[in-house]
Amino acid sequence: MAFSFFKPSKARSSPSDLVKAMRESLLALDTKTVAKAREEAEKNILSMRQMLSGDGEAEPNQEQISQIALEICKEGVLSLFVHKLPSLGWDARKDIVHCWCILLRQQVGSGYCCVEYIVNHLELLDFLVVCYNNKEIALNCGNMLRECIKYPTLAKYLLESSSFELFFKYVELPNFDIASDALATFKDLLTKHETAVSQFLSSHYEQFFELYEKLLTSTNYVTRRQSLKFLSEFLLEPPNSQIMKRYILEVRYLKIMMALLKDSSKNIQICAFHIFKVFVANPNKPREIIELLANNHAELLMLLHSLPTSRSEDEQLEEERDLVIKEIERLSHRS
Repeated sequence: MAFSFFKPSKARSSPSDLVKAMRESLLALDTKTVAKAREEAEKNILSMRQMLSGDGEAEPNQEQISQIALEICKEGVLSLFVHKLPSLGWDARKDIVHCWCILLRQQVGSGYCCVEYIVNHLELLDFLVVCYNNKEIALNCGNMLRECIKYPTLAKYLLESSSFELFFKYVELPNFDIASDALATFKDLLTKHETAVSQFLSSHYEQFFELYEKLLTSTNYVTRRQSLKFLSEFLLEPPNSQIMKRYILEVRYLKIMMALLKDSSKNIQICAFHIFKVFVANPNKPREIIELLANNHAELLMLLHSLPTSRSEDEQLEEERDLVIKEIERLSHRS
């Protein structure tokens, strides 16, 4: 008799069977037999990951992947992934994030079925945002949100939702990892889709920059530095030129940059300079801006002369600094 030392491979479940089993096990997490349900749910989630990504022995089958995406939406399992995330273990949550990213990218027929599902269940996005308050799943939800933000319809909803304002709070959370993750999501929201962002800022200008001012004047060094760095990059992007032109007309924001030029951090001083120089270089400065620069020219010139530089940017920064100094001197002589 011939013996084989190799175990016969298990017959794979069909995508439909796997999704139905997963739905049942996720729903069972609310029952009294939660430990068993959790074990079953996590086993099904791992099976789904293997079906979507391959298991080291078999490559993923695109037809099966498409079928899973359709079944996931049909059975409402995409919603369960979000709502049951807090009830699952670390590995299972990581697997769900991995699967979530694959599923959202699946184009079935004429569109992305999972993205369309979320469009019809936008409360899922609000739930993911609120989950930044839950340190156990905050980073998982951040990854899922950033995948959603890649799609214009979902990003537009988040920008215009009441949940958006929560990011101004989350970037100052005491947990550094969570605050940094929230900032990464916040940055993606404001950079991934230029047209939608420009439209949003045009219609929510006052509200947005009033909230942003609090970040720039935060007592938290990391918040102050990161938000200033982001603003310096963001305002100087060509698609936001109209927003920048509006921003540099406002005395209140010039005062913030002047205060940040005096910050004890070299990095903050340099970032502040890159925005400050735009106020000064503006050929259409309002009278209030001119007066503020002229009346404070002595202190400003002292700050600019002592502006720290690094070797990589010495030449360009010194050239820009000299131009700004000349303009401030010119304004002071006029007044």
